[in-house]
Amino acid sequence: MSLPRTPSSRVSPAVAGRGFSPVWWSVACCLACVACRPASGQEAAPPVLEAPEEAPAEPPDMKRIFDGVSLTGWEGDRRLWRARDGVIRGETTATDAAQGNTFLIWKGGETADFELRLSFRCSSTNNSGIQYRSRHVTAGPVPNAWVVRGYQHEIRNSETLPNVAGFIYDEGGKRGRICLVGEKARWAGGAKKIEAILIDQAGFEKLFRLDDWNDVVIVAEGNRIRHFLNGRLTLDFTDEDPELALRRGVVALQLHAGAPMWAEFRDLRIRELP
Repeated sequence: MSLPRTPSSRVSPAVAGRGFSPVWWSVACCLACVACRPASGQEAAPPVLEAPEEAPAEPPDMKRIFDGVSLTGWEGDRRLWRARDGVIRGETTATDAAQGNTFLIWKGGETADFELRLSFRCSSTNNSGIQYRSRHVTAGPVPNAWVVRGYQHEIRNSETLPNVAGFIYDEGGKRGRICLVGEKARWAGGAKKIEAILIDQAGFEKLFRLDDWNDVVIVAEGNRIRHFLNGRLTLDFTDEDPELALRRGVVALQLHAGAPMWAEFRDLRIRELP
């Protein structure tokens, strides 16, 4: 595992509560391999690194959901979110802080099976996210008026696995990091089984554009979710949990509580799948 090339690639202490250290990640992988051994005592075959898979070509019927100049069609804390020069920018500061995780919610309706495409960049002081198949929570003790819970595509400015952009986080839920970048996995019987490896550390370092724009494609079909980064498949997850799997909900963008941060999004477009 290579050392970070710039300070931007380090994991912020402000998110250490949600993070994994690289050492812990290695230990966790070893423990997972031990746990997956068959009862007979024979060694289970480790997941194999698959050949790279490209993102699907963009179809012509994608719908733009950001007009490039305003937040029309979006709802969130206007102290923290603004539109300018074709970009949605969310930013927290010492004086304008987020009261708990807060979201900019697309008001175009709920999505079930869909393809979502966008580009992002962000600071390295904290993390952000793209919510989908999520719900806007307004009842009960919530820290602000724009709380969202559900599947989250993590957004980070880091290149050291596993603390990178693209894993699925169960925002406001029970399962934490449901599926990590590089995993082709299935959740069934209350646990996750890793079936293959899609990208390793060396591959991710080549793929991710540190301190620059990165392109995301999210494809959700039935209980299968795929994340693509800069044209390559980085996560393939099938959620078979009968109670916790999510099948539809809102799309939203996150600003994380804690250390001041910024995140930018552009070229947001979506289409429903048949």
